[in-house]
Formats: sequence, C-alpha cells, structure tokens
Amino acid sequence: MLHLKPFPSSAFRLPRTAIPAPSFFVPSLIRTRSPTILRMSAAAGPAATSRGQIVEHVVLFKVKPNTPPSSVINMLSSLNGLTTTIPSVLHLSAAPVIRTNSPYTHLLHSRYPSQAALADYSAHPNHVEVVRGAVIPICEDMMAVDWVSIDPASVESPAIAPGKAVKITFLKLKEELGEGEGKGVVLDAISGMKGKVKGGLEAVSFGENFSPARAKGFGIGSVAVFSGKEEMETADKEEVVGAEKEKVRGLLEEVIVVDFVVPEKEKVASL
Repeated sequence: MLHLKPFPSSAFRLPRTAIPAPSFFVPSLIRTRSPTILRMSAAAGPAATSRGQIVEHVVLFKVKPNTPPSSVINMLSSLNGLTTTIPSVLHLSAAPVIRTNSPYTHLLHSRYPSQAALADYSAHPNHVEVVRGAVIPICEDMMAVDWVSIDPASVESPAIAPGKAVKITFLKLKEELGEGEGKGVVLDAISGMKGKVKGGLEAVSFGENFSPARAKGFGIGSVAVFSGKEEMETADKEEVVGAEKEKVRGLLEEVIVVDFVVPEKEKVASL
C-alpha cells in the first residue's frame, strides 16, 4: 500500500528548468548495450525530429473514500476539458481505472509533441486551476511518470480513439542493479511485445521516466493500446506475454499495471 504524503499543487507542475533534453535517452540506452534498443534510439535521434516526438504523461490518482460521485465526475470532466483549452495537448484522457494491482482509482494519460509542450501544459493557468479546484481536494495520493517514446514510429497517431483499451505499466528496477544494468533487457521485452501478441495490440509506447520526483522510484513506463477491452484481456492470457514477463521478473522490484478504456468525452459525466 502506498502511503499518503502531503503534496502541494506544485507537485503537478513540471518546471522547464528541470526537464532534460530529449537526447537524455540516447546515452543512457547505449549503456544497456541492447541491439534492439540501440536501433530504436538511433531512429529517435535527428531523423525522428521530422516525424515528431511522442512525450507521454501519466498521472495516477487515488480518490478519497466516500467522495461524492459528483465530485469525481467534476474532476474527470474538468481534466478532459483541458484538451480544448490548452493547444499543446495532442491527446488527453481522464478516466476511472477498470483493473489494477495498485490502490489507484483514476488516471490521466496525455501526449505532447515535446517536453517543452508538456511543461507548458503543466504551467498553464487552466491546468493549475483544475488541479487545485477539482483534483487535490478529493485525492489522497498520486504519482506521475513521464517519458519520451523510444520508438515514436510505432505510434501511428498520438490521438487514441474512444473505446480503445489501454494498459499502462510502470516498472521499478531493483536498487542493487547498476546504472543501465538490466534496463536493456526490460526495454527489449517491451519493444518486442507488439510483434509477438497475436491480435488486438495496436501500438506500444515506452521509455525512461524523466520526472523522478513524482514517480515513486519507477523508472520505465509503457502504454499499450488495444482495439478493445476484450482484446486486451485476451492478450493478457497469451503464452508469449507470460514468457516476456518471466524474462524480466528477476530484474524488477515492483510493477504497477493500470487498465482503462478511453471514454467518449461527451459521456464522461455519466462515469
């Protein structure tokens, strides 16, 4: 169980000065000596600039027990409404969790064309107002993981259509592992998943977290998009998924998995 520590509204903000350059990922991945990941990180260099980056931002919320449903609806509606008021957002979905191994009850997943765009979103007055007025009053815990997708070409479109099922995974490597040790194996396992899962898996985005202060020690994040909830549940039972998990199990201290379905924005008030 994750215990609450008081968090100010500034915890949701990402100061521009604290954001490393996108090249942060290339040298750290080179140390992993993973051929697959080295090819991906090379593709995510200067050539990737022309096709754009995908910067992932995921926040998990634990809503206080006995919170009125109307307050939860207001939080989700207010967060989803930011897509129409902040131009730097490529995609944003706030929704209830449908399945997880963690205490978190709701989440926000959003995408940006750059780390600077994410910083602009975090500091935008509309975002700050929603966080202070609709999120903090009803949440007792939260965490966030941000990363630049190592293989942006695998994401055909940054926008995820309503009805798609999404699996968010946060991975924490064991503390005794050295810098880069084991990381390449974990990243390779994630990168190979799309080609091995039989059906329903449409896109996988993954990378190294660049916001350690808010991530509770989790250093790798991934977003897997499925054509629907049934397809996501079927994929979880495939042998290849279990085999890939077994490859990295001994390298991991903790794993958080959160599943949700991208909601219809006009129907979010009925959640």
